[in-house]
Amino acid sequence: MLSNKRIQELELVMEFEKVEACFKEVSSWIENVGKKRLEETVDLDDSLDLLLQAQKQFKEFDLVASEYCKRGQEALKKMNQWEDFSFVDVRSYRVKLQAYEDQLEEFCTQLDETRHRVSETVRLYEFFDKVRQGICCTEESVKS
Repeated sequence: MLSNKRIQELELVMEFEKVEACFKEVSSWIENVGKKRLEETVDLDDSLDLLLQAQKQFKEFDLVASEYCKRGQEALKKMNQWEDFSFVDVRSYRVKLQAYEDQLEEFCTQLDETRHRVSETVRLYEFFDKVRQGICCTEESVKS
């Protein structure tokens, strides 16, 4: 039984190392690219044309960022099997996993919030643009 336990521990460590490599890549991208790009979208432009351009750029970034979120979440799912191994001492690995999970969850939440904010801002500007055009048309017809 002790031998089986050690073999399972080794298998889990090897699996963790594979998952950790994935997490390190995802984590590095989040820190070096993802967070910076999200910060760039804090101040959206004041014209509809510039806002639409910013939305297009964000959508391109969003595709890549969503893929990193997906990869991180899939790696986390692989580690869910650890819940079944209560007899194996995996506390130190769980601490690392929790740190990765927290970082991933925070970034994915910020990505979702930014996606929603950009979309709503574009919709609002489009609405105001239509209102402005309607007012201009009404003023011209009144003058005629």
